[in-house]
Formats: sequence, structure tokens, C-alpha cells
Amino acid sequence: MRKPLIFSLFAALTLGPSLASMAAVAVAQSLPVVTVQRHRVDLTFPAESLVEAVQQATVGAQVAGRVLEVKVDAGQVVKKGDLLMRIDAREAEEVVRAATAQYANAKINYERSKTLRDQKFLSPAAVDKAKADFDAATANRAAAGASQSHATIVAPINGIVARRHAELGDMATPGKPLFTIYEPGGLRVTASVPQYRLKDMRSVKTARVEFPELGKWIEAVAVNLLPTADATTHVSQVRVSLPLLPEATPGMFARVHFVVGQAEKLTVPAVAVVRRGEVAAVYVESADNRLSLRQLRLGDAVGQGEIEVLAGLASGEKVVTDPVKAGIALKNPR
Repeated sequence: MRKPLIFSLFAALTLGPSLASMAAVAVAQSLPVVTVQRHRVDLTFPAESLVEAVQQATVGAQVAGRVLEVKVDAGQVVKKGDLLMRIDAREAEEVVRAATAQYANAKINYERSKTLRDQKFLSPAAVDKAKADFDAATANRAAAGASQSHATIVAPINGIVARRHAELGDMATPGKPLFTIYEPGGLRVTASVPQYRLKDMRSVKTARVEFPELGKWIEAVAVNLLPTADATTHVSQVRVSLPLLPEATPGMFARVHFVVGQAEKLTVPAVAVVRRGEVAAVYVESADNRLSLRQLRLGDAVGQGEIEVLAGLASGEKVVTDPVKAGIALKNPR
């Protein structure tokens, strides 16, 4: 007759005051419940990943100059050819004038050289030199004109401005990034998979992508294991294509769950589990609508937002999926 009492005291000391009420009961008050049953679930293994754009462009400066005008900011939608920024091109304009003057002089000299050659006053070698000078001046004029056009920064693709790297008044230099633009319709996540998982990964065709911040699970469009491994970390990259998801942006954290098989298991929703340190429990509703907190031994995460139950529950029992409301009901029984 003393064993139950000893067990209760041991449970209270071991689990702490938050879970010592496991033996307490309260009448359930219209709480959301789910009946646990053994069923076939997908066996998965998770891998942390980041969202990235399939098509992304970093627009850089090609001429030196001060930023005179900024037309767009981060988050704006742009079309290919839209004006993004203007850079002070006065130095480039002077280079164009000099190149134009050099071109005009070289052209006149070449035309004069041809006339003198026809009159037998100039050698063919001298005409060839005049022709080479004229060709060089033509190329310099074209290059100077192209440099001047680079002072006007336009969008190279249709997309969304992810980041603006320069402000009004900043000094732009060749190679300095000015804007990052990505196409929102094509997003993917890239996950790193350790080598011991590669054997399973070669047959994986299905994956689910979890976005914890958004509270969403998305079915992957395609799974592509890259054929190389990093020599330092010994991991391989796996690219998982996503369907259209307006809320997702490049750089966002995501967790990929690769489906490696199926099995029949008893599971509970992950949202129903209460954790106190290493102890896990769920609120169980009995047949007479009474509520109790029961400790479980859990396995791995399976399926979509489910956790395998190794011990503590039987098939057919009802588990409350809102532990916060269940805890309030247990503390304030009617």
C-alpha cells in the first residue's frame, strides 16, 4: 500500500513542481483534442538551410563618380531597363570630348595621307600608320562613350531590390556594388548534408520545407544533390526548389525535411508536447472528459509536425493539442 505514495513523491521530486501535477485531474472544458492512432508516416531527416534566389544580380559601378540621384530603394519592384541611379559623369564627359577630338584629327590625317599617296608624295607605310592611328582613335572614342553611358545605372533583370549598397552623395568606384536585385518567382533553399547521409540522399525525390518564422510547411518542387563535397567540412550541397511563396525572401532560415521512407508509428502533434528540461509530457483527456498530464518517451520527428511516441500513450487515447489552455484548465478545475 505504500508503493504508490513513494512513487508519487519520487515523481514530484524528479519532475519538479511544473510536472508534479501529473496525477492531478480536471474536467476538460471544450479543449481541442486529437485521437492518436498508429498510422503510416514519412520518415525524414532534417537539415538546416537558407533561402536563396535562383536568379539574382548585383549591380556594380563601372565608372568613378559621386552618386547624384537615387531612384529606388530596397523592397521596390523594378523592370529590366528601369533607371536605378545616376553617377556624376563630368570626368567621363571630358574623356569623351578628348577622344572625339583625337578621332576627328586622326580621321583628317588619314584622309590627307590617302590623298598624298595618290599623288605619289607619301609612302604606303606612312598611310598604314595613319590608318592605324585612325582605328585607335575610333576605338578610344567608342570606349569613352561606353564609359559615359555607365554613369546611368539601370536594372539588368525584372525583380525586387533586395538591398541598396550606396546612398546619395557616396563615392562610386569601379566594381563597388550598388544594388542587389532578385527574381521572386524563382526561389530555392540550399542545405548541407553530411557524407554518411549521401547513400540515402541519392534516392530522395521528395522533401518538405519548414519555415518556422512563417509557421508554414511547403512541398518541394524538386530535390537536386550536387555531385561535389566540401573538402574541409565533408558535406554536400542539396538544392531544393520551391513553389511561388511571396512571404519568403533570400537569406531567410528554413529547415528541409528529406523523405527517406515510410513506416507505421504512433505519433503526437509536436505542438501538443510540453517540455520541462529533458522531460516531455502531453495533456490526455480520459473517456469521462477528465484531464491529466502524462509523461512520454519520445522518438524522432516524423511526418509533418509529428513526433514518434515510444512509451506513455496507447492507440485510441485523446491528446489535447493546446497545452496552454489545458494547463489553465488543470490549475483551475471546475
